[in-house]
Amino acid sequence: MPELGYPAFDADNHYYEALDAFTRHVPDAMQPRCVQWAEIGGRKHHIVGGKLAHAVKNPTWDPIAMPGAISDYLRGNPSDKDPRHLMQDREPLPDYYMNNDARVAKLDEQGLEAMWLFPTLGVLYEELLKHDTDAVVALFRAFNRWLQEDWGCNYKDRIFASPYITLADVDFACEELEWAIEHDARTVAMRPAAVWTRNDGAKSPSHPMFDPFWARVNEAGITVVAHAGDSGYTSHGYVADGFSAAFGGVFSPSIKHLNIERAAYDFLITVAYERLFERFPNVRIASVENGAEFLPDLFRKLRQSRDRLGRGGYYKEDPGLLFKEHVWINPFWEDDVNEIVDQMGADHVIFGSDWPHIEGMREPLDYVADLENFSDEQRQLIMRDNTRLLNERRPI
Repeated sequence: MPELGYPAFDADNHYYEALDAFTRHVPDAMQPRCVQWAEIGGRKHHIVGGKLAHAVKNPTWDPIAMPGAISDYLRGNPSDKDPRHLMQDREPLPDYYMNNDARVAKLDEQGLEAMWLFPTLGVLYEELLKHDTDAVVALFRAFNRWLQEDWGCNYKDRIFASPYITLADVDFACEELEWAIEHDARTVAMRPAAVWTRNDGAKSPSHPMFDPFWARVNEAGITVVAHAGDSGYTSHGYVADGFSAAFGGVFSPSIKHLNIERAAYDFLITVAYERLFERFPNVRIASVENGAEFLPDLFRKLRQSRDRLGRGGYYKEDPGLLFKEHVWINPFWEDDVNEIVDQMGADHVIFGSDWPHIEGMREPLDYVADLENFSDEQRQLIMRDNTRLLNERRPI
C-alpha cells in the first residue's frame, strides 16, 4: 500500500444493496409500481415499474466480480489482454460489501480515514420510474430508511452514506433533506439529469420551482453530490438506448460510453447558466464518478456566455469563477489529474476510487501513484482535506 503518512478520505465508495433494500419499507400496495423480485430461468431479477430491469445481470450480487476488474483495460489495456475474460473471476459476496462494521475494518486495512458511500443500483432506478412520481417518492423514501438501518448516514465518523434525493416532488425533496440532516448526513446524492415532475414535465434542476430545496441546502450548508447514474440519455439511434446497453457492449467503441460525461456536463453548466450560485451562495456541489474531460469546453462556453451577456447585466458575477468556487470534481481515475488540477485548482479536486466496482481501482490508494507531480500539500488536499472540508456542514 502506498505510504501517504496519513489516512485518506475516499469520496467515492459503493455498497451492494441488500436483497430487501428496495422493498423493506415500501408499502405493499406500492410495491408493484416500484421494485419487485421475479425468478426467470432459475435466476432472480428486479422488476422495476412492472418491467424487467437489465441494469445488472445478477442483482443478488453473489458471486461478485472482483474490484477493478477492468481498470487496466480502461487505462489502455497495457497487457493487451482479451477484454472478454476480464470479468470472469468471481468471489463469494464479502461481508464488507453489505455490513458497516466489516466495512470499517476494511477501511483500516485500506489506509482510509473515512469514505462517502453511494448506491450501486439505487442511482439507476429513478429513470425507470420517472413517469410515475408517486412511485419515485415511495421508493426513495423507503430506500433511504433502509440505508439508515443497514449503513447509517454517519457510522462512527468513518462511513458517510449519502441519502438519495429526487427533485421530482419538491416537497418530498425538502422533507428528505430535513430527514437527512436530522440523521447527520453530510451529503445528499442526486443523479445529474433533468427533473421529471408530476405536473410540469421535465425541468432543469436549477429551475426556480426547486428553489425551496436549494434554499434549505444553502441554509444547512450540506454538500450535494451529483453522482453518475442512469440520466436517461439517448444515443439518437446510433446505439441501443438503456443504461445497461453501455455495459453490454463495454468492449466495443460506442458513443454510448460518453453519456455519463455528457449528463454531468449538461447538469453542471446548466446550474451555472441559471445562476444557482448567485441565488444561493452557500451551495456546494461535488461531481462524483462523472469524469472531467468536459471541463475545458465547459469553461470556454461559460466565458462566451459571460462576454455575450455579462455587460447586459444577466450575470452579477463571472460564472466561470463562481463554478470554480462552488463545484468540486472527482475525475475518472483514468483521467489525467494534472489537467484537471490545471482547470479547477488542487483545492477543488477530490479523490474517489469507485471501490469495489469493476471499473474502479483494485485498491483505493492505487491513486497515489498518479499524484507524483504534485507537492505534498496539493496531494493532501486531493487525497483527504478537500473531502474533509465538504464533509463538514457549514450552516448560515
